[in-house]
Amino acid sequence: MLDPAQDPSQARLQVALLPVLRDNYLFVLHDGRHAAVVDPAVAPPAIAWLKQRNLELVAVLQTHHHSDHIGGTPGLLREWPRAEVVAARSERERIPFQTRGVEGGDRFILLGQPVEVLAVPGHTRTHLAFHLPLQGELFCGDTLFAAGCGRLFEGSPEQMHHSLGLLAALPETTRVWCAHEYTASNLRWAAAQRPGDGAIAERLAAVLLARAQGRPTIPSSIGEERRTNLFLRAAGAQELAALRRSKNDWTD
Repeated sequence: MLDPAQDPSQARLQVALLPVLRDNYLFVLHDGRHAAVVDPAVAPPAIAWLKQRNLELVAVLQTHHHSDHIGGTPGLLREWPRAEVVAARSERERIPFQTRGVEGGDRFILLGQPVEVLAVPGHTRTHLAFHLPLQGELFCGDTLFAAGCGRLFEGSPEQMHHSLGLLAALPETTRVWCAHEYTASNLRWAAAQRPGDGAIAERLAAVLLARAQGRPTIPSSIGEERRTNLFLRAAGAQELAALRRSKNDWTD
């Protein structure tokens, strides 16, 4: 089901969000018969969800090597051993079960839809994002969060600033499927940094209401992130680094 010869004009994929662990999300894309899973932290919820709907898993997409993103992949492969695993080819040591290595600039067809691979280092040195341009979907792992960005574990502020700029340049209607529910904390911090920012205050109020009602705040959109994400609004790497240090020290 990763076939560059397929015609993408006939397929429209559904996207499902499954909360797992404390604050992780994994994502399922499907066409009603076949499915792909993005960043499975654990396997059992994904297996149960797929089997309940009689979906065949054909692919797993990995944005990076952290255990809360790849931990469920071996379990999924035991159930669907023919599924392909798409990951950074330079990460074969840390993602050894990958079957298709990719890098930024690569393209492939997933369940009839074209996928662009974006290199977005910063959180890790070889972090990837997967962009479905015809559907307007972005699966960005831990690089871009709703109103935030990932910690700089292996990359530099310069890398993260460039990566966020790459994502910010996508169409504003692009839906942002990030892998953690950090939005309320990110916006409380942002509101403290910019107390006079009406867009941030308005978004924070909506997010707090959603969380009080038990609803996820994901997906957001590129347009919403441009307006309210301080990291996307940073003028350069130095400002981003200062913001990241501030958020690291923030007590929510």
